Amino acid sequence: MDKLLIRGGRALHGEVQISGAKNAALPELCAALLTAQPVTLANVPRLQDVATMLKLIRNMGVRAERSEDGRVRLDASTLSHPEAPYELVKTMRASVLALGPLLARFGHAKVSLPGGCAIGSRPVDQHIKGLSAMGAEIVVEHGYMIASLPQGWTRLKGARIATDMVTVTGTENFLMAAALAEGETILENAAQEPEIADLAEMLIKMGARIEGHGSSRIRIQGVEQLQGCEHQVVADRIETGTFLCAVAATGGNVLLQHGRAEHLEAVLEKLRDAGASVTELAGAIRIESQGRLQAQSFRTTEYPGFPTDMQAQFMALNCISLGTAKVTETIFENRFMHVNELVRLGANIQIDGKVALVEGVAKLSGATVMATDLRASASLVIAGLVAEGDTVVDRIYHLDRGYDQMEAKLRGLGADIERIH
Repeated sequence: MDKLLIRGGRALHGEVQISGAKNAALPELCAALLTAQPVTLANVPRLQDVATMLKLIRNMGVRAERSEDGRVRLDASTLSHPEAPYELVKTMRASVLALGPLLARFGHAKVSLPGGCAIGSRPVDQHIKGLSAMGAEIVVEHGYMIASLPQGWTRLKGARIATDMVTVTGTENFLMAAALAEGETILENAAQEPEIADLAEMLIKMGARIEGHGSSRIRIQGVEQLQGCEHQVVADRIETGTFLCAVAATGGNVLLQHGRAEHLEAVLEKLRDAGASVTELAGAIRIESQGRLQAQSFRTTEYPGFPTDMQAQFMALNCISLGTAKVTETIFENRFMHVNELVRLGANIQIDGKVALVEGVAKLSGATVMATDLRASASLVIAGLVAEGDTVVDRIYHLDRGYDQMEAKLRGLGADIERIH
């Protein structure tokens, strides 16, 4: 199992290329299932989750070819097996995104419940509720969601869908299903993330009729069929935010190419309040940081608020900042699993339910720590970059799920970091 060895204490300088967003690439790979014509996606990141999704759709009979320049060409005209088996789904919750496209195009689908996911603990029940409103008949048995159209139906029917909670993957599934449904679908309480707007832009290129994407109310006029297209995956705002926090913590001066400032306003505001200099450029962001910054309190909320996917990384920055910060996590339970590992490095953090109180310390000291999830991994890397001595981050397969060549990019900025096989 791979590990990262980090020798801390080096400021970061130079330029880094931000990769395409995992959370846009995954639904966009599924969107290719909606048409029999070829689809080409550019700027697709090299991540374990992307590899898993490609394996999943190839298993359905889709031809998928990946080139060295980050392009993926997909041909779903040969799709013959509209099923997502547990063996391929268990490591990746995003596989539920195959349900809407398969049902909309073929009238039936069989998709395993994501690994470790009981109905209700994540909003899989909202997917079922929304697709049922469009006429789908869905049963859950033997660990699978089995969906079909009522007898005599050839297409889903447009509907007004108001979810009980804001759900990103639910919004994406409904968008894709509604694109081929009969009549109008209105999504209320829709998620507003940039990745959803990017998916909608791809669907529009394919011939979909969508208005309001990027807002909480999306209107879709269904069409009979969609065509192929070429589309570039939007830059990853969470990778951008992670590198911004790394530079803020270690000090230095870094230009983040392809960083989209308008997608990270809540994080940029906190970095500026902390004392970092953040400059928004055309297609890039520059950050400069010197000395210890001021700790910043924040509360995670749905977009455009402070993203839960940046909570752990900003907490790592707070650990070595001046003062005390209150971090409130409102989106996911169990999202403070990185705290015990940060404490092993010398951080001073107290947890009370959904709130973590972080008192900044003058220094962290290297130790062996274990990654528990994707964003926790990133927080431990940031902490290791500023800690005195050697830090070993174990179980970095989590990191490989969401960051494209992170250690190579950090080395390019001057970090002393290497992968141990």
